[in-house]
Amino acid sequence: MDYVKQSDLLKALAHPVRLRMVEGLLGHECHVDRMVRGLGLPQSTVSQHLGVLKSKGIVQVRKEGVKTCYKVLHPAVAKIVAALGK
Repeated sequence: MDYVKQSDLLKALAHPVRLRMVEGLLGHECHVDRMVRGLGLPQSTVSQHLGVLKSKGIVQVRKEGVKTCYKVLHPAVAKIVAALGK
């Protein structure tokens, strides 16, 4: 096991906003503007959190015209979120 990589994954998920974002992205894509409205946070804050998730390989980015869509990419994330929900 790569302990450093796994630790980095858990650190990225350890923030309440990022954990909420990941839970919302499980199973479907979402545009940044929808996340901003849903979370009630400024666009810059949402983008910073998404940047952390992207840098750790947790989310995947897809451009749709001028909009940016995100979805969970990392296979272990769904299991981690499910375990936390128990």
